[in-house]
Amino acid sequence: MVTHERRCLISLCDVKGGDLVSVTKKTNDQLVAFLSRYRDMNFLKSHGRDNASYFLLFLERVKCPFEAVEVLRSFVWILLEGPWCIRTVLSMVKCSNWTLLNSSAFRFIRKQGLDRLFLECDAHMWRLGDRRIPEGIAVDGGSDWFLLNRKFVEYVTFSTDDLVTKMKQFYSYTLLPAESFFHTVLENSPHCDTMVDNNLRITNWNRKLGCKCQYKHIVDWCGCSPNDFKPQDFHRFQQTARPTFFARKFEAVVNQEIIGQLDYYLYGNYPAGTPGLRSYWENVYDEPDGVHSLSDVALTLYHSFARLGLRRAERSLHSEGDHSCRYYPMGHPASVHLYFLADRFQGFLVKHHATNLAVSKLETLETWVMPKKVFKIASPPSDFGRLQFSEVGTDWDAKERLFRNFGGLLGPMDEPVGMQKWGKGPNVTVTVVWVDPINVIAATYDILIESTAEFTHYKPPLNLPLRPGVWTVKILHHWVPVAETKFLVAPLTFSNRQPIKAEEALKLHNGPLRSAYMEQSFQSLNPVLSLPISPTQVEQARRNAASSGAVLERWLDSLVGGMWTAMDVCATGPTACPVMQICSQTAWSSFSPDPKSELGAVKPDGRLR
Repeated sequence: MVTHERRCLISLCDVKGGDLVSVTKKTNDQLVAFLSRYRDMNFLKSHGRDNASYFLLFLERVKCPFEAVEVLRSFVWILLEGPWCIRTVLSMVKCSNWTLLNSSAFRFIRKQGLDRLFLECDAHMWRLGDRRIPEGIAVDGGSDWFLLNRKFVEYVTFSTDDLVTKMKQFYSYTLLPAESFFHTVLENSPHCDTMVDNNLRITNWNRKLGCKCQYKHIVDWCGCSPNDFKPQDFHRFQQTARPTFFARKFEAVVNQEIIGQLDYYLYGNYPAGTPGLRSYWENVYDEPDGVHSLSDVALTLYHSFARLGLRRAERSLHSEGDHSCRYYPMGHPASVHLYFLADRFQGFLVKHHATNLAVSKLETLETWVMPKKVFKIASPPSDFGRLQFSEVGTDWDAKERLFRNFGGLLGPMDEPVGMQKWGKGPNVTVTVVWVDPINVIAATYDILIESTAEFTHYKPPLNLPLRPGVWTVKILHHWVPVAETKFLVAPLTFSNRQPIKAEEALKLHNGPLRSAYMEQSFQSLNPVLSLPISPTQVEQARRNAASSGAVLERWLDSLVGGMWTAMDVCATGPTACPVMQICSQTAWSSFSPDPKSELGAVKPDGRLR
């Protein structure tokens, strides 16, 4: 699915004119028009990431156009990840190299870890120790966005002098090399007088949120990352005090409204009645990816979602005695999309195959499933009014304050995080209690909520596996219930993308040894919280844990049906069900029209629309 953000993507090769423009993501037609006025320049951008292998790959990419494209006469510009164009006309000094340098070289060296030795191994950047900065070299940097002219790119690509060869070696064992390599080589090379300290962009820095050491699992270092723009930031794009033509970051899953605002500001509004303007679809799985790309949790739940859709079709789309809308599921899901409307997550869209039982023909359907509301304020409500919302999930993004695991798809071996959103008020302490499906209290802890706190989150160190079923997280103030939220730990029907075997299912679905989620037992709190443990519930949980095959599927589907709703079903092609909607004519479907995301040929005036 082409997304709204990709309108700014252009790839042109005008052999006749001798120009090569390679813009691999998010730029626009007016920028190309501007660049065409400066044919003696090379515009290069790379998002440096954390690793050295990406740096080496980038150097090869820079080299490639010179070796492979003989007609190259003007410029090469490479853009990767995150920018959105915010101007329609550029003006720039000819023959310059545009970078952004840090005002304090010493502080930059320490902050970037340039005086540390890093080695990439097993998809992790390991810090090995200290090292010396090469003597006689002015080391600097600041941004991995830069525009480099042709002469300098040829120099850094093909030169064999000591500066270039030693710097390539030095930066091969450096964290975030693209944020400093070109800056340092340029500043110390014969091309130093071409340097301009401006990278033409606005970055949405919020250090309070963006410097959370959120990448410690992949790199032995703490850095900062910019935040996504929101509608309240729009005024920043209208400033003209300095030349800025790009901004980052933008993410439609976080906020699409700001992207639309900027798009309309640059190109004007769409005609009245244009479909899909407030919708956003993001593909998270496609059949060519292969099921090996999915986790067992995702595969299990996508299958269950598809079956939930088939049951909805059978219940609501056919009359008694008519089997034209009854289906039998076939094969794995074909694709899965996240669906957002007006910047609110609406659930998953699962495309799947099923045999129509009336005609015994295979049809392809798309099912929309939406999560049910699970956050509930205590009744009667307590006097404590600071809590606004609570949620449980994984992949908590402290920078954007959301769970990246949209929909909260959890299995027995996941480690859930509890999040609370707070309003302003006096400092208070609340108690959080985690309760498993048979009322075993798995964890309890206190959180001090400061007067200015907006969000709190905590991952209790629970022993695994978690017992499958619906869990409850209760929030109490002075042991008086304030609110609760629920989340589903799904039993798995797949293991290593194969149907799970009975012995493995029992091992995964029976909870931790002796139902002890922690060393400490919280059993004494059960009567305090009115949470009796029923022998009948315990026995049913034991039988469920021992189930496999169709019985396991029925247990899973009953749990999923309690937490998700099949909102609608449509057909992507011919169907024997006479009342089935066609997906291309259904507003929620990923097959419905989305003009804001369509990419066509560049028009004669250089515009995309």
